[in-house]
Amino acid sequence: MTAALLYYLGLTLHLTAFAVITLRVIWRKADAGTALSWIALVGLVPLAGVLFYLLVGERRIGQGRARRLADLRVDYDKLADAIIEGWLTHVDWSRRRPEAEAMNRLGERLVGMPTVGGCSGELVSDSGEILERIAADIDDACSSVLMEFYIWAKGGRADDVVDALVRAAGRGVACRVLVDAVGAHPWWRGPQSRRLREAGVELRVANSTGLWQLLFARNDLRLHRKIVVVDGEVAWTGSMNLVDPRFFKQESGVGQWVDAMYRAEGSVVAPLTATVLGDWLLETHDTVERALEYADLDRVAPKGDGDIQVVPSGPADNSDGLLQMLLAMINAARDELVLTTPYFVPDESIVRALRGAAARGVDVRLIVPEKIDSLLTRYASRSYFDELHSAGVKVCLFHGGLLHTKSITADGSISMFGTVNLDMRSLWLNYEVSLFVYGDKFGGELRALQQTYLDHSHAIDPDEWARRPIRERLMENTLRLMGPLL
Repeated sequence: MTAALLYYLGLTLHLTAFAVITLRVIWRKADAGTALSWIALVGLVPLAGVLFYLLVGERRIGQGRARRLADLRVDYDKLADAIIEGWLTHVDWSRRRPEAEAMNRLGERLVGMPTVGGCSGELVSDSGEILERIAADIDDACSSVLMEFYIWAKGGRADDVVDALVRAAGRGVACRVLVDAVGAHPWWRGPQSRRLREAGVELRVANSTGLWQLLFARNDLRLHRKIVVVDGEVAWTGSMNLVDPRFFKQESGVGQWVDAMYRAEGSVVAPLTATVLGDWLLETHDTVERALEYADLDRVAPKGDGDIQVVPSGPADNSDGLLQMLLAMINAARDELVLTTPYFVPDESIVRALRGAAARGVDVRLIVPEKIDSLLTRYASRSYFDELHSAGVKVCLFHGGLLHTKSITADGSISMFGTVNLDMRSLWLNYEVSLFVYGDKFGGELRALQQTYLDHSHAIDPDEWARRPIRERLMENTLRLMGPLL
C-alpha cells in the first residue's frame, strides 16, 4: 500500500469521524462554547481528539445501565409511593419563607422528591464520635442495616463499624452494603470485605470498572453518596466516608479530613431509604417487592417539626435538578450566604449566581481548604477567585486540615447539607445526595458549625491576590479548562 493511499485512507477516516462527532454534538444540544470546543478539538487533533471525546465527551452510563435505570424509574415510583406516604409530606409552609415552598416545588418537579415534614436529628462534627455512634446504632439494629459509601478504608474506629456489621449479621440482622468500586479500590482487595461476606453481610460493588465498561460507558462515574439506615428508624448522611481521618491519606500532607454527618430520625428516613434502595436495585437486579420486605419502612414515622427535602442526583439526571436547586438557594439569599466545599471548580452558572448575590448586597463567604489532596484541582479552583473578589465575594482559606464538609446556609433559614462538592464532577458525573432543609433550627446549627470553620480560616486579600505571579495565573486558567474531569 503506497504512502499516498495510506494518507487518503487516514484523511477519509478522520473526516468521517469528524462529521459523525460533529452531528452527535449538535444533536445533543450542548451549550455553544462546549460544542465548539469539542468540534475544534476533534477537527484539529486527529485520532486523539476522537478518543478523548469518546472517553469523556458525554455522560454515557452504558446501554445496559440506562435500561436498568429506565426500568427502575417505574419501580422507583412504586417505591416512593410505598415509602413516602402522603401524611409524611404534609408541610405547613406558612412557617417558612416563600422561597422555601418554591424550592420544594422545583425539587419535586425536577427530581421527584417532595419535602417531608416531621423530621429531627443532630449534626455531628467529631469524626471519632460519628464512627462510634454509627457502630452503636448498628449494634442496636434488630432487623435491617442499609449502607452505601464512596470510600471505605481500614484503620482506627472505621474498623469498629466492620465489627458491628459482623455482629449484626451474626444475630440475624439483614445487612446490605454498597461500596464504590474505585473509591474503595484498596479496601476491596483487603481482608475486611472478605470478612464481611463470610459473616453473611450482602456486600456489592457499585459502578464496577474495566475494559468492557470503558467500551460502552464512562469509567469515571462514581457513587459518591454516604448513607446509613438502621431498622427504618435512624439514618446518617453527610460528607464523611467510612474512614478514620487519623489514619486516612496521612501521606498527602493536607492534615486530617474535617467532616460532618447528620443523624436523622422521623420522616426523612423514608426518602433516604428510598435513595439507598434505588442504588441497591440498580446494582443487584433485586425486586421492589423484596426490597420493601427488608427495608423496615413500616417503622418510619414523623418525629420532630423539621422539613427536609432529599435530592438525589446523578449522570442520568437530564433535568439538572440539583444545579437548579443550588441556583434557587443562592438567589433566595437576602442578607448572608455561607458555603463550604473542599473542591471548588463550579459550573459557570453558579459563579454568576454568587457574583450576583454579592453585587446585590448579600454577605457571601466561600470557605475552602488551604491545602487539598489534588494539585490540579487546587490550581483550577483558584482561577475563579479573581472574578469572585471583583463582585465582593469573600474567599476564606481553612487551615485546620482538609475541610471536606459540603454545606450552604442562606440567611440561616434555608440550608444545603450532603455529599455534593461545588465542582462539575459532583454536579454532572457523580451519584450524590443532598439535604435541603427549611427552617431556622437546623440552619442555626449548621451556621454555627460553619462559624467554627471561619474561626480557623483567613480571608484572602483581593489586592494581594491580584499580585500573584503570571505563571500561576496561566497554570490556573489552563487547568480550569479541565474542570469537568477534576
